[in-house]
Amino acid sequence: MTGVKKVSRVAFVAPLLLVLGACGDDATPQGAPPSAGPASASVPAPAPESASAAAPPADPAARAAETVARLSDEDLAGQVLIPYAYGGSATQVDAGAIAGNRSLAGVDTPAQMIAKYRLGGLILVSFTQQDPTGKTNPTSNVEDPKQVRALTAGLQEAARQLPAAAPLMIGTDQEYGIVTRITDGVTLLPSAIAVGAAAQPVLTEAAWHAAGRELAAMGITVDFAPVADTLGVAGSSVIGSRSYGTDAKANAGQVGAAVRGLQAAGVSAALKHFPGHGHTTGDSHEELPAIKQSLAAWKAQDLPPFQSGVQAGAGVVMSGHLDLQAVDKGTAATFSHKIMTDVLRGQLKFTGVAITDAMNMAPAKKWPAGEAAVRALNAGNDMLLMPPDIGAARDGILAGLKSGSLKRERLVEAVTRILTLKFRTAATPQPELSVVGSAENQQAVAALDAASITVLRGRCSGPLVTGPVTVTAPSSRGLARATLVKALQDAGVAVQAAGGAEIRLVGYGDKPVDLSPDAAVTVMMDLPGLLAYAKSPTLLATYSSSKLSLTALAAVIAGKATAPGKSPIAVAGLPRSACAK
Repeated sequence: MTGVKKVSRVAFVAPLLLVLGACGDDATPQGAPPSAGPASASVPAPAPESASAAAPPADPAARAAETVARLSDEDLAGQVLIPYAYGGSATQVDAGAIAGNRSLAGVDTPAQMIAKYRLGGLILVSFTQQDPTGKTNPTSNVEDPKQVRALTAGLQEAARQLPAAAPLMIGTDQEYGIVTRITDGVTLLPSAIAVGAAAQPVLTEAAWHAAGRELAAMGITVDFAPVADTLGVAGSSVIGSRSYGTDAKANAGQVGAAVRGLQAAGVSAALKHFPGHGHTTGDSHEELPAIKQSLAAWKAQDLPPFQSGVQAGAGVVMSGHLDLQAVDKGTAATFSHKIMTDVLRGQLKFTGVAITDAMNMAPAKKWPAGEAAVRALNAGNDMLLMPPDIGAARDGILAGLKSGSLKRERLVEAVTRILTLKFRTAATPQPELSVVGSAENQQAVAALDAASITVLRGRCSGPLVTGPVTVTAPSSRGLARATLVKALQDAGVAVQAAGGAEIRLVGYGDKPVDLSPDAAVTVMMDLPGLLAYAKSPTLLATYSSSKLSLTALAAVIAGKATAPGKSPIAVAGLPRSACAK
């Protein structure tokens, strides 16, 4: 795809004349026999545009209002849904993906899902073992940049056939660190906690701009990042290194920088998890965690990063399934009008798109999918992420309109916001795929990685070890070990299989038993708290295991660079840095 001509993200034209069937009509009959091979979506070609048709308004908000005015209830209901789908192509999927899509939506392919439910968006997902969000991602439909760009192009083609003739919102959770959906061939930023250690928002903005260019080139229109949660002293196991740290003011600067960088590249940023998941010990994938601070403490400790992100122009805010007891005790924020409307809209003055966290998480499954959808919309959410039953969610919205439990004005308001954001995003030219992994992007991110490396114990200049070294790690960290070996060799350090000064790598999920008592150097590639148990004379944190992070680490070990980072969280018995002031 390198060398693709630069065009608008999606060249949408005036409203199409295509009219889909009545509510419940399938692109492929639900009772159709299973296909023997790959399936293709039978999406009709768009009707030719009338020569006298007026051009759509240039202003995104005006265009959104014009579009909404001609949409049916079924079209409006579809625009607020953003499910996942099975298969790495919009129209050609294997038998396993067909089975998954039939179970989820009664269709064979992602394109058929868009056509059947007149969807406003789709999320790209990827399941990995060490991902704390993995329980909501039962499949993987991303492989590499070329495949993702082809997939998103096919999804947008399907969206063009809908009566709305609007771009599809295509999102993914590309936080970097332990929650990263697309890993092959892209420039990987360090984790948020590493960014906090670097404490240089200028570098943060440049790195996130590089990330945004790569996401845009692949056809991603919204990134469900940055995480705006501030960690409490006890921390949050599900957030951990996904947060910038424990200092709300410092986090606010980082969140604002990330939003500016990402959105300057034409990708909407999504602040999460409002009103803040860092001062909880529960996991909202499994239960309803309680935020127990006083209102004053919450405003001081959790609110600033969200406020900064809103002020920076974030297009999206994601509601968390969290019980903010000082505002609406016992009610998940996702379903709280006090939080999603009174606080987010009234106090923070957010005017963009509010989207729920995954509706297939336990707190959102307290009610049937249709009732949960109506409750979330009435609270003030505009989009419903990953409903567990797409048909039931859509039908619940339509039933709510009929009964009056959901006012049409509320649905129109939601869809107007959604379309405004999508039309605005689509106006940015899509970069060529060649920007992905480019030297320019690597340089921007490498500067951030270099600024994050932290010495918590040991020398502050010169080589940190003398003579040959041996790199060890738990068996699950073979890739990181191999990456560091290569980086050390490139930095001029002699590496041997055994017998050298031991450099021990540990990371996310590792325990004290995974440390080596004989290691000369112990390196933590996630939250640095585990270093409190390490006996090594030299302790370092990279907070990440990406190639660029480990390359920066190698330069410090070799004495070719200093370690300017400071831990954004306290580590028992250790300073934030043994070297940085």
